[in-house]
Amino acid sequence: MSEIETITMTMREVDRLKVVEAVVDGRLMTWRAAERLGMSRRQVERLANRYRAEGDAGLISKRRHRPSNHQLPDDTICRALASRVRGAANGSLMRFSCTRKSSRLTIRHFHSRSGRISASHC
Repeated sequence: MSEIETITMTMREVDRLKVVEAVVDGRLMTWRAAERLGMSRRQVERLANRYRAEGDAGLISKRRHRPSNHQLPDDTICRALASRVRGAANGSLMRFSCTRKSSRLTIRHFHSRSGRISASHC
């Protein structure tokens, strides 16, 4: 018995799948598919080759579940937030610890005057 594999696709990926299937089946020319998808003819050929090799899963974005190239390092975010809060606290001393969990940054503040700890999420 064969196993059924479940994949999740965005609507954009589903549209891309239909167009690439038409290219692979010979119902649509590569240049026409490129016009419909808003990409180059060469990129459509790459997608068609990946579809032939991997099937539907080959058209899913390889960037999914990966951090953005434009994401700032945690220490940079912590330093910026610490300086902002320090300025807002009128010079009172605070200590910070930052942790990133599932793309949310948690900042723990230790207020030196009151001795209490608070946490905020970004």
